[in-house]
Amino acid sequence: MSHPYRAPGLATVVLASVLAPVAASAGEVSLSGEGIVSYTPDSARLQFTASAEHKLPEKASQQVADTMTQWRKGIQNLRDQLDDYSDADVNLYTRSLPIQEHGQKPEQLAVASQTVSFAIRDLELLNPLLDQAQKLGLQYHLGSHQFFHSNEPDLQRQALALAIKDARDQCTFVAEQLDKSCGDVVTINISGGHRPVPMMMAEAKSGGDTVSSVGPREVRASVSATFELD
Repeated sequence: MSHPYRAPGLATVVLASVLAPVAASAGEVSLSGEGIVSYTPDSARLQFTASAEHKLPEKASQQVADTMTQWRKGIQNLRDQLDDYSDADVNLYTRSLPIQEHGQKPEQLAVASQTVSFAIRDLELLNPLLDQAQKLGLQYHLGSHQFFHSNEPDLQRQALALAIKDARDQCTFVAEQLDKSCGDVVTINISGGHRPVPMMMAEAKSGGDTVSSVGPREVRASVSATFELD
């Protein structure tokens, strides 16, 4: 069975799996093992959008440009900590307002927007960035898919190692009950994935709200293996 495990510096806990169904035949035993690593994300991918409407396209564009200038000024002390920074997503289009009276000519409005996106590797930066976005009226939304761990591949390997150990431990236990020993692996199949736990976070334009906690997630791996019984 898998044992409790805590990864260095991660507050990571591995949950023990229950004994999986076991199939034994002459000289072989087939069983499943599971490894589960719990962790807290330490990084996030963020996106904020400035938008404005005006009858004149140049006015709408200028309003967005002014907002972006204030944004860059407001985050200049944090800029070198924002990875993969981009504000190249710019849009300008015209929309028609609903006609209020029959025969009235539709009024046209220019809509300008500019989106900035980046990643942070320190979640201590999250609330200051949200505060700045809220002050400027930038639009954003936070979802669980935007939070991740900077070393998730290693967590996946840890879960897989625990799943393999769990399968081997079960094989040893079964073999002992049969006065045998667990031998070589005949076949093994591997699967794995993530199962996020709900998180508390600010919604788009929720003035004054900040993220109070980023909840735990799990990386799971499982194996189905057949061992020789010696």
